[in-house]
Amino acid sequence: MPNSRITILVPGRISPRVTERLSERFDLLTVPHGKELELSLVDAPRVRGVAVSGALPASWIAGLPNLEIVASFGVGYDGVDVHAAAARGIVVSNTPDVLNDEVADTTIALLLNTVRQLPQAETWLRQGRWAAEGPFPLSPLSLKGRHVGIHGLGRIGMEIAKRLEPFKVKISYCTRRPRSDVHYTHFPTLLGLAEAVDILISIVPKTPETIGAIDAAVLSALGPRGVLINVGRGTTVDEPALIAALKAGTIAAAGLDVFANEPHVPTELLDLPNVSLLPHVASASVPTRNAMADLVVDNLTAWFETGRALTPVPETPQKA
Repeated sequence: MPNSRITILVPGRISPRVTERLSERFDLLTVPHGKELELSLVDAPRVRGVAVSGALPASWIAGLPNLEIVASFGVGYDGVDVHAAAARGIVVSNTPDVLNDEVADTTIALLLNTVRQLPQAETWLRQGRWAAEGPFPLSPLSLKGRHVGIHGLGRIGMEIAKRLEPFKVKISYCTRRPRSDVHYTHFPTLLGLAEAVDILISIVPKTPETIGAIDAAVLSALGPRGVLINVGRGTTVDEPALIAALKAGTIAAAGLDVFANEPHVPTELLDLPNVSLLPHVASASVPTRNAMADLVVDNLTAWFETGRALTPVPETPQKA
């Protein structure tokens, strides 16, 4: 009897929970996540869905003639060519909301680590320097009395803002259009926001408009007490300009969870004393990654059972 199970393509690495759950009802094809789609002419037409963490370029989409849906693991989906997919009526989904709290929590932790130098203080203790040399030096910066600007006030940006309110800081934000549901001050330009605040938190996706948006001019506007926190996309920051600003004292410090060329981090950043660096772990807890994995699977299951994905992205043919 012919196999009637739908075939899902899984390119490269993804949460094991995705493949475990998908294999219960789908046939899976796994291939390396390289420049070329390594799939035979027999297997390619079998593929009706893709579960992917990372990139899915137009060339891959073109090589799958019967593809119906791409389920992307993550809230950001800039690696998936959504326009190539939409041109063929292919739905693209992502995993919003389920990671909002974790990313927002990590953002606040990274901010505190950066301002108060808490990782350095722990290292001081672990190395025995507290006992040998005395107390850890006073942190030159504080969160007290700060004005925080949020670059991007979407779902995660809103959760960050809510967590900041108990810290008694002033909050402003920059988006293309002001929101009617918040009392924070809106700035239509990033430069204008940077001029007004002394902490800038970036949580925007990768788009042509955001690439390199935090440049030398924005960093200069942030000022010598300024602190930059980036938990959105590494490409938003002009890294050479940031390194120069940190070295020159143009800004005071930076906390980064994302980088332009991950997993490669510039040595100059690693060597700077006024940075706090994380290896893109904002959503990296077992409960949150499991919830993201479940939503990938649930999007594929819903599509093939009902013809509608649960969380389609705005550019896709299916509207939420």
